[in-house]
Amino acid sequence: MSPIVTSGGSATVSASSSTAKDKKKATPKNIAGKRIPGAKKIVGTLLPGFSRQLSAMLSAGMPIVTSLEALEEQCDNPNFEPVIARVKANIENGAAFSEALRQFPSVFDSLYCNMVKGGESGGQLAETIARLASFLEASAKLKQKVKSAMMYPSIVMCIAFIIAGGMIVFIVPVFGEMFADFGADLPGPTQALLDVSNFCTDNGLFMITLISGIIFAFKKYQKSASGAFALDGLALRIPVFGDLNKKVAASRFARTFGQLIRSGVPILNALDIVSGATGNLVAGKIVLQCKDAVEKGDPLSSAMINQTVFPSMLVRMLQAGEKTGKIDEMMDSIADFYDDEIEAMLDGLTSLLEPLLMVFLGVIIGGIVICMFLPIFKVGEVVQGG
Repeated sequence: MSPIVTSGGSATVSASSSTAKDKKKATPKNIAGKRIPGAKKIVGTLLPGFSRQLSAMLSAGMPIVTSLEALEEQCDNPNFEPVIARVKANIENGAAFSEALRQFPSVFDSLYCNMVKGGESGGQLAETIARLASFLEASAKLKQKVKSAMMYPSIVMCIAFIIAGGMIVFIVPVFGEMFADFGADLPGPTQALLDVSNFCTDNGLFMITLISGIIFAFKKYQKSASGAFALDGLALRIPVFGDLNKKVAASRFARTFGQLIRSGVPILNALDIVSGATGNLVAGKIVLQCKDAVEKGDPLSSAMINQTVFPSMLVRMLQAGEKTGKIDEMMDSIADFYDDEIEAMLDGLTSLLEPLLMVFLGVIIGGIVICMFLPIFKVGEVVQGG
């Protein structure tokens, strides 16, 4: 999406659209409630910029319909453009901006819509959308950090298994034929490697089917309600990475909750939304349990004090925010703190994993090479035995 050029408190919008194009935009196709293709890409890459530009134009005094029209004209994504057009058309037909957004839940989630509604109620729509833009940018940055940190070890592991598989299937059998001419017993490690190679080559179709079945079964289990919950619980308990996942959940909770409270969303509604924004089903269930306690009259910090997922520092900051009436500021501060902690932890893990992965790669590949050349090292003894 190209940036909107503003000058002197107003936005310059191209007015050279053809009559046919204007007519087409005046009656956009009704896609409300339908699945938007590429919604994840829109949310991750286009929505932050859309929000930032919309906030700038509203702050400059442009009407919401005119702002959306400008953004529609500048949008070069064929999936996002009709969404903007339909939102604009709904507003022209009398709908509130937040209600127009709710018709596209795959792009504008409950967090986005509720914050916009809070901004509309408080007369601070431009400021609220600016905060949404900052929130989306921070969330995307956090997600990219975690993804980048996990990419390197994943690539190295895949390379190791591909090389090892290629050697076992294509290279080891050649050595096996050569060793068969010796007519003597081979060293145990070499014989074991040859047995593995023979099994893989003789049962290649079975191995591929087995691996495909395991992957399919895992994905099926991962998509089920019980499987997803169990795997998310495991993600919070595994050594090292469990602590990392807890900090990610805490950062998402704090930033989302703080933004919702600042936008005037009632605390019970905010907790409902936050339960789905932590990125972990176990953490989300704890948030809903805390919501039940808040409904009974308990402070949120008291409801969270005995749980094991969110760090105690977050609970203490929340408690301080409740006492001072500055929950949003405290949540923003703790979210920034955990973002820094996550970045430092990811840097440390990357530095630690690099030598470990090199050792792993050396053991796998080097072990195969040593097993293949072990009879050659003892060729005199083997030939003499033959």
